[in-house]
Amino acid sequence: MTTLSEEPGTTGTAAGTRDTESARLRVVLLLDIQKGAQERFLDAYELLRSQVASVPGHVSDQLCQSIEDPSQWLITSEWESSEPFLAWVDSPEHREMVKPMHSCVNDTRSLRFDVLRETSVAGHTGDRAPRPERAGDGRTRHAITFTVKSGSEDKVAKLLADYASPSARVDSATRLCRTSLFMHGNRVVRAVEVSGNLVAALRHVAQQPEVRAVEEAINPYLEEERDLTDPEAARAFFTRAGLPAVHEAVAEADRGGKVRRYALHYPVRGGSGAAAARVLARSDELAAADPTGSLVRSTIFQRDDIVVRVIDLAAAADEDLALTTGTADRDLAAELGRVLELPGSAKDLGEDRGRRELLAHLEMTLVTDRHAQDS
Repeated sequence: MTTLSEEPGTTGTAAGTRDTESARLRVVLLLDIQKGAQERFLDAYELLRSQVASVPGHVSDQLCQSIEDPSQWLITSEWESSEPFLAWVDSPEHREMVKPMHSCVNDTRSLRFDVLRETSVAGHTGDRAPRPERAGDGRTRHAITFTVKSGSEDKVAKLLADYASPSARVDSATRLCRTSLFMHGNRVVRAVEVSGNLVAALRHVAQQPEVRAVEEAINPYLEEERDLTDPEAARAFFTRAGLPAVHEAVAEADRGGKVRRYALHYPVRGGSGAAAARVLARSDELAAADPTGSLVRSTIFQRDDIVVRVIDLAAAADEDLALTTGTADRDLAAELGRVLELPGSAKDLGEDRGRRELLAHLEMTLVTDRHAQDS
């Protein structure tokens, strides 16, 4: 069921490839319950549990209490895959469901995991073939997106490029490693890499005066009004702005050389966001396994029909148009073409001419890309 204060994109999966179609999802929510609020919390949980039981894709959930600290609670839930969970957690219905629990909780942390292996009562692994574990570098990727008023793009880009960087150190275990900000038309995408506790890092960033100042400065230009001084309004805004990471692929071989970062915004036909993300995921899995390729790492972010692919390449984007656009495999390219709204000149994604036009249509403008000095 795991719901309360789901921070956008707080995925617990390690770096590597992720099967968004078949992998069951385990969601873990750690909660610190306020003193004297236990009964209210249990009542809110029972109400929420009965509501979420009817959500498509939900399998089961458990509520646990620490035997060492009674204020520490754990909610786990299992889902058929990540897609139904992400669709539900980003919905207005979810936000309404979790409201009764907000007043009971001091702090939360959400983690998400693919189910790789399982031991039954008899000691057997069941009828699923074991899925390979994924090696990770300990960095979690998170993204948010929002739109600004037409005509304000240059002003917003300047504000977002010129602010002073916040402190990278959050605590002894958590660091803000990298922040990349892109624009495509009037859409802004901010991608953040964190080592350690992502939720702690996001809260740390939100409290920094440099960040608060620039967020206030861009408020007049946003298409959707927001009030970040109101905790409930801020929570609602970032829930809507959250862009979950639904797939990540990391190269199996060391690419060497200079690594460049790009972001691509895919124009998806209505209702085809998840399908486009699946096609791109399969394409990136092939690219990551190619020892001669230039893909270092790719993360696909998707919410509804917003699909953004952030890629790190050991080459310039136009040196391998097929890899950069995710169209190297002709069958996958054809499948991708069917779910995208493409300009007339980019219809044939199996040829470099079409891919070049596609890249011009997809590529986001890099506004700023900041690294922590010692990350």
